[in-house]
Amino acid sequence: MEESRKYSTIKQWAEEDRPREKLLMKGRQALSDAELIGILIGSGTASMSAIDVAKSILIHNDNNLNSLAKLSVKDLTRFKGIGEAKAINIISALELGRRRASSTPEKKIKITSAKDAYDAMRPELLDLAHEEFWVILLNRGNQIIKKQPISAGGVSGTVADPKIIFKSALDLLSSNIILVHNHPSGNIKPSKADIQLTEKLKSAGDLLDISVLDHIIFTDENYFSFANENLL
Repeated sequence: MEESRKYSTIKQWAEEDRPREKLLMKGRQALSDAELIGILIGSGTASMSAIDVAKSILIHNDNNLNSLAKLSVKDLTRFKGIGEAKAINIISALELGRRRASSTPEKKIKITSAKDAYDAMRPELLDLAHEEFWVILLNRGNQIIKKQPISAGGVSGTVADPKIIFKSALDLLSSNIILVHNHPSGNIKPSKADIQLTEKLKSAGDLLDISVLDHIIFTDENYFSFANENLL
């Protein structure tokens, strides 16, 4: 009988053929629709792998994801190997895909000047009564990947750990960074410590092939740019 036929479970497959491992090694684009749905299902039956179950569902929907997305929980649980929890997983994933397709991609902000960097940081640093140190992480086209807080201190100073700064940049594959810290006093003149820190961070960035494009001293009314003043 078909039910008693032996088959190889996913765990018995070569590692590079298992859907989860394949995604990690080759990226999500390398997986078929059945493999992606198989990951959502998680496990199969006594005679079918999760991917076999996924293929069965796809075949009954003409291999059309739009048709599959119209199925209810009750519809999906009619397939062998699909209980309510697995049906909910599939419906939730397809709904997320639908919502993403209908949403507008967020436009990345491009930094072309010290003023752009200052304006980008106003929501984070305006009206603060204590010092904070941030880094703006940029891609190769100088578009903002993320504005990352590094430390917060007292009224007269904060600490900027180079290890934390460059770990943030490396984790997000940032090509360029802009350093930013505020002076609650309103004084935009850099201190000797500010200058020494900037030199130290620029040297560290050169070793890691991460360019320190500027260091902005932020105040509510104005700013100081190390790049504009040829201090980088």
